[in-house]
Amino acid sequence: MCMEVEVYGPDFRPQWEKFVRAAENGTIFHRQQFLEYHPPDRFTSRHLIFRRKNRIFAILPGAVREVKGTKTYISHPGASYGGFVVRPRLGVRESYLVVESFVNYLHEKHFGRAELTPPPLFYSANPNNYIEFALLKHGFGYIKRELTSVVPLPGPGIEVLSSFKSEARTATRRAQKLGVSIKESNDYEDFYQILRRNLRMRHNVSPTHTLEELMRLKAHLPHEIQLFSAYLSGEQIAGVVLFLCNPRVILAFYISHREEFQKYRSVNLLFHEIMNWGRQRGFQYLDFGTFTLNMDPNWGLGKFKETFGAKGLFRDTFYRDLSG
Repeated sequence: MCMEVEVYGPDFRPQWEKFVRAAENGTIFHRQQFLEYHPPDRFTSRHLIFRRKNRIFAILPGAVREVKGTKTYISHPGASYGGFVVRPRLGVRESYLVVESFVNYLHEKHFGRAELTPPPLFYSANPNNYIEFALLKHGFGYIKRELTSVVPLPGPGIEVLSSFKSEARTATRRAQKLGVSIKESNDYEDFYQILRRNLRMRHNVSPTHTLEELMRLKAHLPHEIQLFSAYLSGEQIAGVVLFLCNPRVILAFYISHREEFQKYRSVNLLFHEIMNWGRQRGFQYLDFGTFTLNMDPNWGLGKFKETFGAKGLFRDTFYRDLSG
């Protein structure tokens, strides 16, 4: 009853991309078009395809890494989300068989550990916990359960500001009154300087991507990576880089502003315009990203995102240590 497990090769690329687009829970992070922006020597990628009777039931982007001397399968270290991408209407029995086949493969190839970070449930067109149930039944547990802030985008005829708390509504109107303007932008270089200064000052860290990597990613996915910028007298003072993950979810991947223009509250107006833009194009959710790191909450960041109507939902990472 187990499924055949095949290792992805470049000849399968068109089918892989087609499967992700048609799947219930596929995102840009599962697409080869995204994964291939990484230099070829950065990861030892090993993407898997699960078939039965020549029918594809699931795919799994992943890579092989040595973690503390243990051969580990990770889905995928170069992406925010990994995990199984499944065909529409996959049932509980088939979900169980996909995971069973994966575990058998791990044993056969002498892996000592596996780590999977699937997208949160709201990324799926037909949310269910079949795969998570199967993982738990096969001995997987949680490494961590981070919280990501999610705003359901309002439907037609409902004002975006109605989901904001009073302080966010006031800040949005202040930005409008003070002359801040919002537009889609290609001024990534200027935004990146704002982002880099902000992260260094606040957290003493660098952005996940270099500017070169961000531009390469934009070139790979020109329609799925968008920059919205806030301007004052023609000068960019804040911006948000969006990843249009699938037809349902927009992910705010980078959010940054110039500290000296904080009083103009441009980030509030940015998200007001982004949410309007998103709902007009049929998106259902805005994912603000996590406000926990290794399950340690940033209370101020969580509270700020709540002012836009966001609530925290789990973003889980599963693992299993294997013997033999």
